[in-house]
Amino acid sequence: MSLGSVKIATAAAGCQAFRFRVRQLSELSILTLVLLTVTPQAAFPQNMMTASSSGGGSRLLSSDASILEIEDIKKDLPCTVTSVKPVLGFDLRFHSGYDITLPLRELSGEGGNLTIVLKVTPDTAKDSPIYFSQRYTVPAIEEDAKGDAYLQGSFDLGEGDYHVMWMMRDKLERVCSSSWDVAATLPAKDQSMKLPITAHAVEQSDLEFFKDEPPVTRIDGPETLRVKVLINFAPQKVNASSMAPVDTSALVSILRNISREPKIYKFSLVAFNMTDQKVVYRKEDMEQINFPELGKALAGIKLGMVDYKKLADKKSETEFLSKLIQDELGNNSGDAVIFAGPKVMLDHPMPPESFQELADISFPVFYMNYILTPQQTPWRDAIGTVVKKLKGQEYTISRPRDLWNAWADIMGRIAKTKLITTAAASKK
Repeated sequence: MSLGSVKIATAAAGCQAFRFRVRQLSELSILTLVLLTVTPQAAFPQNMMTASSSGGGSRLLSSDASILEIEDIKKDLPCTVTSVKPVLGFDLRFHSGYDITLPLRELSGEGGNLTIVLKVTPDTAKDSPIYFSQRYTVPAIEEDAKGDAYLQGSFDLGEGDYHVMWMMRDKLERVCSSSWDVAATLPAKDQSMKLPITAHAVEQSDLEFFKDEPPVTRIDGPETLRVKVLINFAPQKVNASSMAPVDTSALVSILRNISREPKIYKFSLVAFNMTDQKVVYRKEDMEQINFPELGKALAGIKLGMVDYKKLADKKSETEFLSKLIQDELGNNSGDAVIFAGPKVMLDHPMPPESFQELADISFPVFYMNYILTPQQTPWRDAIGTVVKKLKGQEYTISRPRDLWNAWADIMGRIAKTKLITTAAASKK
């Protein structure tokens, strides 16, 4: 049976499970339980089910099992739950879930727990539902508390139709429960995309963006490639104080997509941040991109804080980017250079003469320009301008299919250039 656990934040929003309109709940602590592992045959006769020793403790009460089984819709605990329509992320997984609104006065008292249990059943496997469990610790709340508490949960789906039965129980054993159907469907024009999650599968949402990538079997032969990636790890909103999870997810997904290409046997990666105006991570000729190491390096970025000297120098951004491009392209010995990241709009354009030495480069240059709403900034940015001067290709990445199609085109162009270069060299 597949295993899973409800996350306390949606993949798109990445926000905390509780958000509050009043000050007194700012101290709310959240505990996410380990996954709840039960089978329909074994769960219901027992009072409670303990999880395996490898995961800690999680228990399913027989009363909860009964509500989930007969789909008893209760409102003893007056909450409102709204289903979240499955959305295909840049990681090519469907992300679904729910939003909950609960009046604060219903949580009043000396504190307690809220427990959520979720049952997700694929239409193709109605006898094998997947269960999730989640618990929240609530602090003391005044009886006349105003406003609402908001909770969110998420889970991932493969293509298919599903039925969801959801319930939440408080310390007084009051229950709020609901059910709904969801469908995760790829449009006809996206059917060529291969999703990493199988059809009719239900899995936990994972917000650990920089976990290790499984090893890839690389193709060995003359067609193997070496590529250099220069990625601007920065939010789309220039003045943002932190990376939005949707931005991090998209940029990491671009990197993972590149890292999974079996024809590439060596990667050089340069991660930089235009706000800090510095390179935060650099590794040459890797057989595999080290995502945990990259994540640690990026954790040191302090968005919203700019060195005073750089702030006073209006041309510092231009100078940083110009030197970075000159150095990395001028010293490249691989088969291609790929830029990726959000648009970089400079106050001062980079002087054309600074790239004259790069005019005769023999390798192709690409730019995967990540921007969710391209219509808001339709003009070409600084990196796009350089790529155009170098006769490279620029791709707008605003949806998962854009990433899929762009990468297919990039690989075709790199392979073609490598073939021509190899053929020309053999004739000498």
